[in-house]
Amino acid sequence: MSSVKREETISADLPLNQVLLGDCLEVLPKLPPHSIDLIFADPPYNLQLRQELWRPNQTPVAGVNDEWDRFANFDDYDAFTTQWLSACRRVLKETGTLWVIGSYHNIYRVGKIMMDLGFWILNDVIWHKTNPMPNFRGARFQNATEILLWAKRSREARGYTFQYQAMKNLNEGKQMQNVWHLPLCTGAERLRTEGKKAHSTQKPQALLYRVILASSRPGDVVLDPFFGTGTTGVVAKRLGRHFIGIERDPEYVRLAWERLTNTPACDDRELLITPSKRAAPRVAFGQLVEAGYLSVGTSLYSQDRKIVAYVKADSLLKWGDKEGSIHQIAAAAEGKPACNGWEYWHYENENGELISIDALRARYRAESGLE
Repeated sequence: MSSVKREETISADLPLNQVLLGDCLEVLPKLPPHSIDLIFADPPYNLQLRQELWRPNQTPVAGVNDEWDRFANFDDYDAFTTQWLSACRRVLKETGTLWVIGSYHNIYRVGKIMMDLGFWILNDVIWHKTNPMPNFRGARFQNATEILLWAKRSREARGYTFQYQAMKNLNEGKQMQNVWHLPLCTGAERLRTEGKKAHSTQKPQALLYRVILASSRPGDVVLDPFFGTGTTGVVAKRLGRHFIGIERDPEYVRLAWERLTNTPACDDRELLITPSKRAAPRVAFGQLVEAGYLSVGTSLYSQDRKIVAYVKADSLLKWGDKEGSIHQIAAAAEGKPACNGWEYWHYENENGELISIDALRARYRAESGLE
């Protein structure tokens, strides 16, 4: 992501792979500064519910009415938010990032405080719930989204992790967008005690999977200051990351440990790492031509075969009356200001199949000992 060297050391003082019982405002100051690679925070939303909600069939809706989500007023909520965000910023590495999830009730207040404290927001991600709760009163639109803010420690911070290629692979080879269509936590994944939800706002593993895979690496330390029943730790363990959870409710801690004990860890780094194309040795298109991997006059096609260009001896492409690099001609053909020619162009093999020149570049690297 950057030429800045990424911090890869783990402090000996960190309580790795532990769930710490206590209030995050009291526990976070005890952690060493600049020691955490990734923080995922699912704080109280301050939903401001004033009355019970009932379905049309007169059964009650199991909403969020927990004591931990109640604040006297917005000033109290803002003071709480400022405290925990400040504490998180202190323990975050310069190369680390923070994710915060919320709803329309709180996320805009949280975002403003994040910016005031010096965090630099990289993305907002819209979680579109594919199975949202209906609006039973019919008095407003059905609320089918939550918002995640992803931020680095400061505007000047460099070297943060973004696993672009892993996200692209997860999205069937297409660049992943900032709208994620994922279901709520339901079925067997939903923890229950005595037939009721064990935690009113348990997040689905699929959501944390994207967060942790996208913005950390195997062996990194992932902190969750509002650990709840441990979803962050479960996914971190599955992906070969260390976790630290902070939770003040003893019953949630018990449930989290039960889940973590039954979660297998993956220790095979080869299975956990997605090679970055940006980190691979640079290979110019001309090198493929020079080495005979593509001949002068070879036809290159767009994936739908509608666009055909020809390889010149100087490695430029000729398309109609235009000549240019693989990127320039791809952009011209698509009428776009820029286009990745490595992904756009394909050649035809002996069986008449179209093969990406990016795959040809990978073959050249392997056969030339550049990997």
